[in-house]
Amino acid sequence: MTDSGSGPAESSEAVHEDPAAGLAELVRRSGNGDEAGFAALYDATAAKVYGVALRVVRSPEIAAEVVQEVYLMAWQQSARFDTTRGSVLGWLCTLAHRRAVDRVRQVARERDREQNYEDQRSGTPVDQTWQEVEQGMKTNEVRTGLGALTPLQREAVAMAYYQGFTYQEVAARLEIPLGTAKARIRDGLNRLRSALGGGQS
Repeated sequence: MTDSGSGPAESSEAVHEDPAAGLAELVRRSGNGDEAGFAALYDATAAKVYGVALRVVRSPEIAAEVVQEVYLMAWQQSARFDTTRGSVLGWLCTLAHRRAVDRVRQVARERDREQNYEDQRSGTPVDQTWQEVEQGMKTNEVRTGLGALTPLQREAVAMAYYQGFTYQEVAARLEIPLGTAKARIRDGLNRLRSALGGGQS
Protein backbone atom coordinates (compact mmCIF):
# COMPACT_ATOMS: atom_id res chain seq x y z
CA MET A 1 0.00 0.00 0.00
CA THR A 2 1.36 3.42 -0.93
CA ASP A 3 1.59 6.44 1.37
CA SER A 4 -1.21 8.14 -0.53
CA GLY A 5 -3.59 5.41 0.60
CA SER A 6 -2.80 6.04 4.25
CA GLY A 7 -4.62 9.30 4.83
CA PRO A 8 -6.30 10.83 7.87
CA ALA A 9 -9.46 8.77 7.51
CA GLU A 10 -7.55 5.50 7.68
CA SER A 11 -5.43 6.82 10.54
CA SER A 12 -8.50 7.85 12.52
CA GLU A 13 -9.96 4.40 12.01
CA ALA A 14 -6.77 2.84 13.34
CA VAL A 15 -6.91 5.09 16.40
CA HIS A 16 -10.46 3.97 17.17
CA GLU A 17 -9.55 0.29 16.82
CA ASP A 18 -6.48 0.49 19.06
CA PRO A 19 -5.95 4.03 20.40
CA ALA A 20 -2.45 3.54 21.81
CA ALA A 21 -1.11 1.71 18.77
CA GLY A 22 -2.89 4.10 16.43
CA LEU A 23 -1.36 7.17 18.05
CA ALA A 24 2.08 5.56 18.05
CA GLU A 25 1.71 4.93 14.33
CA LEU A 26 0.74 8.55 13.74
CA VAL A 27 3.82 9.70 15.65
CA ARG A 28 5.97 7.35 13.58
CA ARG A 29 4.52 8.81 10.41
CA SER A 30 5.03 12.33 11.72
CA GLY A 31 8.65 11.49 12.40
CA ASN A 32 8.95 10.57 8.73
CA GLY A 33 7.62 13.98 7.72
CA ASP A 34 4.06 12.82 6.98
CA GLU A 35 1.96 15.96 7.44
CA ALA A 36 -1.32 14.07 7.02
CA GLY A 37 -0.31 11.73 9.83
CA PHE A 38 0.60 14.68 12.02
CA ALA A 39 -2.75 16.36 11.28
CA ALA A 40 -4.51 13.16 12.31
CA LEU A 41 -2.42 13.05 15.51
CA TYR A 42 -3.46 16.61 16.29
CA ASP A 43 -7.15 15.88 15.67
CA ALA A 44 -7.03 12.83 17.93
CA THR A 45 -5.26 14.46 20.86
CA ALA A 46 -5.58 18.27 20.76
CA ALA A 47 -8.68 18.46 22.98
CA LYS A 48 -6.96 16.55 25.78
CA VAL A 49 -3.76 18.58 25.46
CA TYR A 50 -5.73 21.83 25.53
CA GLY A 51 -7.54 20.71 28.67
CA VAL A 52 -4.24 20.03 30.45
CA ALA A 53 -2.87 23.44 29.47
CA LEU A 54 -6.05 25.27 30.45
CA ARG A 55 -6.09 23.74 33.94
CA VAL A 56 -2.63 25.17 34.55
CA VAL A 57 -2.71 28.60 32.89
CA ARG A 58 -6.42 29.41 33.52
CA SER A 59 -6.54 31.42 30.30
CA PRO A 60 -8.08 30.13 27.04
CA GLU A 61 -5.84 32.39 24.97
CA ILE A 62 -2.62 31.31 26.67
CA ALA A 63 -3.76 27.66 26.66
CA ALA A 64 -4.23 27.87 22.89
CA GLU A 65 -0.71 29.27 22.53
CA VAL A 66 0.64 26.45 24.69
CA VAL A 67 -1.10 23.88 22.46
CA GLN A 68 0.55 25.37 19.37
CA GLU A 69 3.94 25.23 21.05
CA VAL A 70 3.38 21.64 22.20
CA TYR A 71 2.57 20.39 18.72
CA LEU A 72 5.50 22.25 17.25
CA MET A 73 7.72 20.41 19.74
CA ALA A 74 5.91 17.16 18.99
CA TRP A 75 6.56 17.56 15.27
CA GLN A 76 10.24 18.29 15.91
CA GLN A 77 10.67 15.42 18.39
CA SER A 78 8.38 12.79 16.83
CA ALA A 79 11.25 10.98 15.11
CA ARG A 80 12.86 10.38 18.51
CA PHE A 81 9.71 9.26 20.33
CA ASP A 82 10.19 5.90 22.07
CA THR A 83 6.99 3.90 22.60
CA THR A 84 8.69 1.83 25.29
CA ARG A 85 8.98 4.87 27.55
CA GLY A 86 5.30 5.79 27.66
CA SER A 87 2.14 6.46 25.71
CA VAL A 88 1.79 9.11 23.04
CA LEU A 89 -0.99 10.86 24.93
CA GLY A 90 1.05 10.81 28.14
CA TRP A 91 4.00 12.30 26.26
CA LEU A 92 1.90 15.09 24.75
CA CYS A 93 0.21 15.87 28.08
CA THR A 94 3.59 16.00 29.81
CA LEU A 95 4.84 18.45 27.21
CA ALA A 96 1.68 20.51 27.68
CA HIS A 97 1.97 20.56 31.47
CA ARG A 98 5.63 21.55 31.43
CA ARG A 99 5.10 24.26 28.83
CA ALA A 100 2.06 25.60 30.66
CA VAL A 101 3.99 25.80 33.93
CA ASP A 102 6.77 27.64 32.08
CA ARG A 103 4.24 30.14 30.75
CA VAL A 104 2.78 30.73 34.21
CA ARG A 105 6.26 31.41 35.57
CA GLN A 106 7.05 33.66 32.62
CA VAL A 107 3.90 35.71 33.17
CA ALA A 108 4.71 35.98 36.89
CA ARG A 109 8.25 37.18 36.14
CA GLU A 110 6.96 39.77 33.67
CA ARG A 111 4.39 40.97 36.21
CA ASP A 112 7.11 41.29 38.87
CA ARG A 113 9.36 43.25 36.50
CA GLU A 114 6.52 45.61 35.62
CA GLN A 115 5.66 46.09 39.28
CA ASN A 116 9.30 46.79 40.18
CA TYR A 117 9.50 49.30 37.34
CA GLU A 118 6.31 51.03 38.48
CA ASP A 119 7.55 51.06 42.08
CA GLN A 120 10.77 52.75 40.99
CA ARG A 121 8.88 55.29 38.93
CA SER A 122 6.56 56.06 41.82
CA GLY A 123 9.40 56.45 44.30
CA THR A 124 8.70 60.18 44.62
CA PRO A 125 6.07 60.68 47.33
CA VAL A 126 2.79 62.23 46.26
CA ASP A 127 3.23 65.14 48.64
CA GLN A 128 6.42 66.17 46.83
CA THR A 129 4.47 66.34 43.61
CA TRP A 130 1.96 68.54 45.36
CA GLN A 131 4.75 70.80 46.56
CA GLU A 132 5.59 71.46 42.93
CA VAL A 133 1.99 72.35 42.20
CA GLU A 134 1.62 74.57 45.24
CA GLN A 135 4.77 76.63 44.81
CA GLY A 136 3.64 80.25 45.12
CA MET A 137 -0.02 79.23 45.38
CA LYS A 138 -2.47 79.43 48.22
CA THR A 139 -4.58 76.53 49.43
CA ASN A 140 -7.82 78.22 48.39
CA GLU A 141 -6.41 78.64 44.88
CA VAL A 142 -5.69 74.92 44.76
CA ARG A 143 -9.25 74.19 45.87
CA THR A 144 -10.55 76.44 43.10
CA GLY A 145 -8.25 74.78 40.59
CA LEU A 146 -9.67 71.37 41.41
CA GLY A 147 -12.84 72.50 39.67
CA ALA A 148 -10.99 72.35 36.35
CA LEU A 149 -10.42 68.61 36.73
CA THR A 150 -12.72 65.86 35.55
CA PRO A 151 -14.72 64.19 38.35
CA LEU A 152 -12.51 61.09 38.20
CA GLN A 153 -9.30 63.13 38.30
CA ARG A 154 -10.61 65.34 41.09
CA GLU A 155 -11.56 62.33 43.20
CA ALA A 156 -8.12 60.71 42.87
CA VAL A 157 -6.19 63.95 43.30
CA ALA A 158 -8.20 65.00 46.35
CA MET A 159 -7.60 61.63 48.00
CA ALA A 160 -3.87 61.94 47.40
CA TYR A 161 -3.65 65.58 48.51
CA TYR A 162 -6.15 66.11 51.28
CA GLN A 163 -6.11 62.61 52.75
CA GLY A 164 -2.46 61.81 52.07
CA PHE A 165 -3.12 58.47 50.38
CA THR A 166 -0.38 56.81 48.34
CA TYR A 167 -0.90 55.67 44.75
CA GLN A 168 -1.52 52.13 46.00
CA GLU A 169 -4.05 53.31 48.58
CA VAL A 170 -5.93 55.43 46.05
CA ALA A 171 -6.09 52.47 43.67
CA ALA A 172 -7.34 50.17 46.42
CA ARG A 173 -10.00 52.57 47.71
CA LEU A 174 -11.30 53.36 44.21
CA GLU A 175 -11.00 49.69 43.18
CA ILE A 176 -9.05 50.55 40.03
CA PRO A 177 -5.67 49.31 38.68
CA LEU A 178 -2.58 50.98 40.09
CA GLY A 179 -1.65 52.34 36.66
CA THR A 180 -5.08 53.92 36.28
CA ALA A 181 -4.78 55.63 39.66
CA LYS A 182 -1.36 57.01 38.76
CA ALA A 183 -2.62 58.25 35.41
CA ARG A 184 -5.60 60.04 36.97
CA ILE A 185 -3.41 61.75 39.55
CA ARG A 186 -0.71 62.63 37.03
CA ASP A 187 -3.17 63.99 34.47
CA GLY A 188 -5.06 65.80 37.19
CA LEU A 189 -1.90 67.50 38.43
CA ASN A 190 -0.99 68.58 34.91
CA ARG A 191 -4.46 70.06 34.39
CA LEU A 192 -4.28 71.73 37.81
CA ARG A 193 -0.95 73.35 36.92
CA SER A 194 -2.47 74.71 33.75
CA ALA A 195 -5.58 75.97 35.53
CA LEU A 196 -3.47 77.80 38.12
CA GLY A 197 -1.10 79.22 35.55
CA GLY A 198 1.74 77.10 36.84
CA GLY A 199 2.52 75.21 33.64
CA GLN A 200 6.07 75.11 32.49
CA SER A 201 7.17 75.54 28.89
